[in-house]
Amino acid sequence: MTRTMRVLRIDAPGLAIGTVFYIWSLTPSLLPRLWAFQGLIGGIAAATGYAVGSLLAFAIGRLVLSRVAWWPPPARVRRVLRIGVPILCAVASTVALYYGVRSQAQLADLMGTDPPSYLGYLRAMALSLVIAVAIVAVFRVLRDVGRWLARTINRIFRIPRRVAGVISLIVMLVVTYTLIDGVALRGSYAAMNAVFSATNDTTRDGAVQPSLAEKSGSPQSAARWETLGFEGRNFVSGGIRAAELAKYNGRPAKEPIRVYAGLESADGPDAQMKLVVDELERTGAFDRQTLVIIPTTGTGWVNPTAAQTFELVANGDSALVAAQYSYLPSWVSFLADREKAAEAGRRLVTAVHDRWLTKPPGHRPKLFVYGESLGTQAGEGAFDDLNAIRSTVDGVLWVGPPDSNPLWRALVDRRDPGTPEAEPTYANGLVVRFANDAAAIGRNPDPWLAPRVLYIQHPSDPVVWWSPELLYQKPDWLSEPAAGDRSPAMRWYPIVTFWQVSADLGNAAGVPDGHGHNYGTVILDGWIAVTQPAGWTDADTARVRSALLDLRGHDGPEK
Repeated sequence: MTRTMRVLRIDAPGLAIGTVFYIWSLTPSLLPRLWAFQGLIGGIAAATGYAVGSLLAFAIGRLVLSRVAWWPPPARVRRVLRIGVPILCAVASTVALYYGVRSQAQLADLMGTDPPSYLGYLRAMALSLVIAVAIVAVFRVLRDVGRWLARTINRIFRIPRRVAGVISLIVMLVVTYTLIDGVALRGSYAAMNAVFSATNDTTRDGAVQPSLAEKSGSPQSAARWETLGFEGRNFVSGGIRAAELAKYNGRPAKEPIRVYAGLESADGPDAQMKLVVDELERTGAFDRQTLVIIPTTGTGWVNPTAAQTFELVANGDSALVAAQYSYLPSWVSFLADREKAAEAGRRLVTAVHDRWLTKPPGHRPKLFVYGESLGTQAGEGAFDDLNAIRSTVDGVLWVGPPDSNPLWRALVDRRDPGTPEAEPTYANGLVVRFANDAAAIGRNPDPWLAPRVLYIQHPSDPVVWWSPELLYQKPDWLSEPAAGDRSPAMRWYPIVTFWQVSADLGNAAGVPDGHGHNYGTVILDGWIAVTQPAGWTDADTARVRSALLDLRGHDGPEK
């Protein structure tokens, strides 16, 4: 019983700082938070603050208070503190929760989503309490195990207590790291890989094997339908038929080409790339006006709106090519397979470009690269720098790039002085440009050389702004005036903001078009700017945008 009470004992300084961290967690971040996400990050933040407060109290007690005569205070004062501090913390948390719901409602209104309820956030508070208590209890148990280990080492090996304590700490850290990294994380990745590989064998309702020779997975294709995976089957079964294109564009159209290879379409990466270029040859892709290389996200997903955009703008005189490199969804691949994504993108772009070079220069299609989310990281993996891009392809459109993208990060860090991180200007926009929305794409009146490179990134997109550095460093974008759809009430708090933006990742695509990681038809505006189709007008853009809205859901759900 005594040991149990010691594990559950409340430390007043820890509780006070933990409450401060919890209140910080209720402040707005990039996106509106559901109560479950708020409960999770509130609990983590409170437990972290509790640890910080306890450590500070221990250090101050040892280094300062132990040397003063009036410490510790009288027993009556200690009793008042033991009762008063929890009451004050509970009251402060409840008041903060009220204002937190109000700020979340304002953010939801900015995004055009439903505001949270007070009842929902009361559930969030309860969940935060459970999570915080559980985390603190686990760490206290680990602390007691460490102390027992130190005493055991001291007794058996006759090592001084302090040395035994250091050895015990090292052993505990090594064992904990091994269990987390070697067992928990790797085991979780293996389990998720098994689960999602099973999902890969399924087919979305409405997706049927194509009969057209212009599609991989058709009877004429060497990339068999059953090997393409869930996302590959969805990609090749979709698309806009020539007759539909003619209806939308008002003139005869060609049947668009879609080439795809799944993980099971060939035996190994090299064979998969050979299959891809052979499919391009078979379908006549190198005779089309445009050829678009699409490095994918983890499972091989291709944004349906983007694919439809390319086909509508080219009126079917196009070929799209993509390949799967993982069974894991994008968010898991981002944590576990980033290097694999870059390598997959390099292989795909290199294979297609090398075959493209064998064609007569006057008869090659325009070669473009498109990437979204983790697909931008895969695409960047094919190029060392801007010069490599300009000497390889005719243009690049990258949408929602993660902060960890090396090329994006280098360009943003070296942006022109005085330009914001949220919408930077690099070298006066001569080659590469950044835009938050359709209006921003054409805002810079200075010359934009071809081949053009364009990044589109929302101020509220957590995929773009999430970074481990948020734990301890205020980013430039939070030091700048709020732009676009980012809440001006958002502030940076050490540790807490990292968890807030981490929670935002879970709802990144769950907001309306134009916010978060949902880019909607702004892809069309970016594509027009990068490809510069001859004779294109604003009326053409409006017509294609209307067609995209009409086709929404035609190729499957957005992600």
